[in-house]
Amino acid sequence: MNTDVVIAALKQVIADRNKPKDLIHYSDRGVQHLYILYTDKMTEFSIIASVGTTGDLYDNALAETGNGLYKAEMIKYLKEQ
Repeated sequence: MNTDVVIAALKQVIADRNKPKDLIHYSDRGVQHLYILYTDKMTEFSIIASVGTTGDLYDNALAETGNGLYKAEMIKYLKEQ
């Protein structure tokens, strides 16, 4: 994933949600989210950046684990069909 892709996704969300106010963007510290162009675009739309540290409430490891388990179960289910 490169910066152009995430900037395009950010613009799409802003357009789809009709420029929401008080928007907080949670990131997992991926390099594409830390580029100057991306942070400039967030500033342009008054988006607040929130980057968590490992083990705090903003850590997305639990969500990613849940998603991974769900996908694994779905694959197993679909193979049995």
